[in-house]
Amino acid sequence: MNDLSLSTLDGGQTKVAAPAVEAFAAQLRGTVLLPTDPSYDATRAVWNGMIDRRPGLIVCCRGAADVVGAVRFARDHGLLVAVRGGGHHIAGNSVCDGGMMIDLSLMKSVRIDTSAKRAWVEPGALLADVDQETQAFGLVVPSGINSTTGIAGLTLGGGFG
Repeated sequence: MNDLSLSTLDGGQTKVAAPAVEAFAAQLRGTVLLPTDPSYDATRAVWNGMIDRRPGLIVCCRGAADVVGAVRFARDHGLLVAVRGGGHHIAGNSVCDGGMMIDLSLMKSVRIDTSAKRAWVEPGALLADVDQETQAFGLVVPSGINSTTGIAGLTLGGGFG
């Protein structure tokens, strides 16, 4: 791996040494994708096909510790960050050019407490994931009708990310 030139919060560029990226990746349960990785294009894609942004690196998180690590790495290097939950944001703000995309789409767990009628949902879950689990217990979540919408975006902003 070569050193990376990544976009910063202030609109500039910073060099991040390859050993720093490799050390960061080694701490993750998930993976770090670079533009040369075979799954890079599929991972950076969002629902709105008109959005064609290319992050400098993508962190595919598998749990909260990965998210914390990604945020710390971005902070330490002053990186521009976008966070992708379900990837349905119509304006495409869940992906950035040149910075770090924190991809939460692998975090899809849905846990139901039937007595409290409460669900714990990870940020990569889609409405279909939540519906499948709640309906198994005769419960429903009043929400949108598009099953491919990320539940995080629906919950936090009506499906607008």
